[in-house]
Parts: sequence; structure tokens; C-alpha cells
Amino acid sequence: MRVLVASTAGSGHFGPLVPVAHACREAGHEVAVAAPESFAAEVADAGLEHRPFADVPPDALGAVMGRLPGMSMEEANRTVVAEVFGRLDAQAALAGATATVEEWRPDLVLREPVEFGSLAAALCAGVPHAVVAVGVAALMEQVGAMVAPSLAELDTLAGLPLGSCSAAARTAPTLSSVPTVLDDVRPSDAEHAGPVHRYRAPAASGDGGLPEAWGDPDQPLVYVSFGSVAAALPPFAGIYPAVLEALAEEPVRVLLTTGRGVAVDTLTVPPNTRVEQWWPQADVLPYAAAVVGHGGFGTTMAALAAGVPQVVLPLFAMDQFVNADHVAAVGAGLTVAGGPAAAGELPAALALVLHDGDYRAAARTVADQMAQLPPVADVVPVLEQVAS
Repeated sequence: MRVLVASTAGSGHFGPLVPVAHACREAGHEVAVAAPESFAAEVADAGLEHRPFADVPPDALGAVMGRLPGMSMEEANRTVVAEVFGRLDAQAALAGATATVEEWRPDLVLREPVEFGSLAAALCAGVPHAVVAVGVAALMEQVGAMVAPSLAELDTLAGLPLGSCSAAARTAPTLSSVPTVLDDVRPSDAEHAGPVHRYRAPAASGDGGLPEAWGDPDQPLVYVSFGSVAAALPPFAGIYPAVLEALAEEPVRVLLTTGRGVAVDTLTVPPNTRVEQWWPQADVLPYAAAVVGHGGFGTTMAALAAGVPQVVLPLFAMDQFVNADHVAAVGAGLTVAGGPAAAGELPAALALVLHDGDYRAAARTVADQMAQLPPVADVVPVLEQVAS
């Protein structure tokens, strides 16, 4: 079987596809990745073959992104989903994805939820398709409603009947590492959704420990991460000094990772804190008493899998707010609303999460459900059946 994996140029979108791609390859199938030309290095780092398609022209992307600062958070998120993912990304990818499908002749297209160019290409060629979730089911339902007008344009460009892409995206077989308990917070409409096959995402192996000693080792360790994107966005880069100041006098030991976009030596670091541009989460989470994050899928799911309670401070993307809502709804953490300006509320929220055992118990319950999911290798026969 030939499997064409398709992704937009986002690490958080591509990452969940990689274990499934590797599982397919380990089962003896051929795998290639359709992704923007600019994403070649990340595909290579994953050890996978890259079949590039075009990036969105910078002027077209800039015209959309330049409108965002004047919008409300909700309007900005809707614009990014509909205009960037649904229209610009999809239309830029269509020609290259179509050429790859025609030339390489995959038996299955396996895409992340907002890569739509490959979806249209698969429909045109009659190739079966499936999707790997990068969030809870409720998020995907919201995205589907937002992109419907843009996908109608994609139908026309691809020569498909109107409504084809929206219907196919809504009913596609879905592979998800999200446990049922988290999805059931906002149940999907089973009448309209495709089948969901759950699996256990492989845990990253921690082969090291924590950075060299800092702070008081008797204080609980709080791991703080806002992903790799926040530092590059001027409205949100201030979250790092704000959090350092907010937690400076707290009876905790803080490990803050910033990503490559922050010069660590420009930050004022209090004695109870260690700042690193990057540190393996798998090394930190076994020691962490709590996690502070922005609700990104990777860190949120890693903390849940480790049974560590969270304080979630969503910053900019729609999925962050949805993930925060679900974490709070299952009792595995608290949400702090307001972005960087709300950093001063973190100490009170952290105190609750650290000292009320119900939060850790709820996080442990989710972790137990995730541990009981079948291994990722078990989804390969599912994909073989879809392809057949």
C-alpha cells in the first residue's frame, strides 16, 4: 500500500501524523509526505520522503495576516481558519497535491484536519482518504463550519460537485489519540461524523533528567511552556517576562522553556526559575507537579498522558481555548483567561492545582484512559481496510 501523508507547514499539525506514518512504514507500506516546499527540513527530520507542493505567496498571506490586529480574538481565529487554511493553503496546495496523486498513485491519502488540497486531489482521483486528529472532536466540528464557504471554492477549482470537500471532511474515518473522556465533554454528532479509531500516541523517551540544580529542590516543580510560536508573535512575546515576574515569589521551582524566538539573556530570571530555550518534555514531566501552558495540543496531551494537572492560559489560536475548556471540564486543571495581561492570576490558580488533590486525581484518570488505548500499530489494519 502507498500512503500519501499530507500536512500544512505547521509542526503542531505535522507532529501527530508522524507516528502513524512510521507505523505504516514499519508494517511494510510505502509512505511519502505532501507538504509545502518550505517544510522540507521538518519532513526530512522525521525521516520521511517529501513530495512538495507550493507555499502560499507571501503577499497573499500578508494581506490576510495584516488584517488580524484590528480584529477581536474570535474574528481573527475565524479569519485564519477560513481564509488561511480553508482558502489560501488549500488552493496553493491543490495543483501540487493533484500532480503527486496522479504521478505517485497512492492507495490512501492520510491528512491532518486543515490540509484540504490533498482532500480535493483524493476526491478527484477516487483515492480513499482518512484524517489524523490534532485536537478534540468539538474543535474539528467548529473548523468544519468555518471553512465550508472556502471549500466550496475549492470544489469549483477542482471540478468537484459543490459540497464535496465539506462532506468528505465531515465523514472521513478519523484516527485520534484523544481519549474518549476528553471528547465526551462536547460529544460529536455521531449521525454526521465519520468513524473514530483511537490509539495511544507513542510516548517520547526521556533519556536525560532536569537541568543542573536551581532553586529549592524541596519545592514543587512547575513546568511552563507556551510552545514554539508565541515568542515570534509580538502581541504575545511579553508572556515570558510576565510569567517570570508573577511566579518569582511563589514557593515553587519553575522550569520555563521559550523556544528559539527568545534571547534568554534578555530576561530577568528570579532565583526560583530556570529558563531554557528548549528541554525535552519527556525529561521534565516525570518530575513536574503542575504544567502551565497555552493549550497547544502537544503540551496539553503530553501533560494529560503523564497525569500532571495543568493551568492553561490560552493565547491566540482557537484550539488553545477549546483544549483549555476540555481540560477544565474533566477536572484536570484550570483555565486563566486574558492572555499575557492575566499572568498575575497564575499564582492563585497554581496554588489550587498544586494543593487540591482532585486536580491530580482527575489528570491521573485521563492518563489511565490514554494508557489503555491500543498502540499506534493497531491503526494500520484500519487504514488498510479504508484503502481497500
